[in-house]
Amino acid sequence: MATREAFIQELEGLNQELNAMSQMVQDAIDSSFQALTEHNEELAQKVIKGDRDVDNMERKIETHCLTLMLKQQPVASDLRHISTALKVVTDLERMGDQAADIADLSLRLEDADISLVSKHLPAMVANVKTMVKDAIRAFIERDTETAETFEQRDDLIDAFFERVKREVIEFLKKDGDKSDVAVDLLMVAKYLERIADHAVNVCEWTEFSDTGAVGDVMIL
Repeated sequence: MATREAFIQELEGLNQELNAMSQMVQDAIDSSFQALTEHNEELAQKVIKGDRDVDNMERKIETHCLTLMLKQQPVASDLRHISTALKVVTDLERMGDQAADIADLSLRLEDADISLVSKHLPAMVANVKTMVKDAIRAFIERDTETAETFEQRDDLIDAFFERVKREVIEFLKKDGDKSDVAVDLLMVAKYLERIADHAVNVCEWTEFSDTGAVGDVMIL
């Protein structure tokens, strides 16, 4: 097999690993919120323990990237894709951490009915999960058009956070004895907001991978 063809196969393998890691994070987001709403301690513990698998996948992809850079001597555009993949996996790993943090909070909220506090959290979760999926797809496909939409999508998540915050404040006015519940639910929303921020980071790396520039500064 020609060297270039072999290298393209290696790149496809790298992209498959990124997609698999993204799916792990999406599943963790789903499961952590399900554990929260259903008071499912077993599922919460599964998410927390599963964060190790996300960490292991990060190390696997990092090793793959470094091996490609050292052995294959890629051209500039491929080198940018590989080097930015090293950044992307860091963002994915942090998303996994934040999903595990939500699962951890669910263990403290075992008696709380979140539907009585916030009507917007489920929609926020759905939007954040879709952002993670779309961000990785944009990176893999080098789809800068989609990547450029993420600043606006992040504004929507920020708006969700503000709505949840207002709901929490209203809940506290009615039941001040449950301030711990209110604070923990606000933290859930904050972790979701941070996951969305990492998805935005992935899209910024997608644009760098395409242009080699950060803003107006040419890097690679």
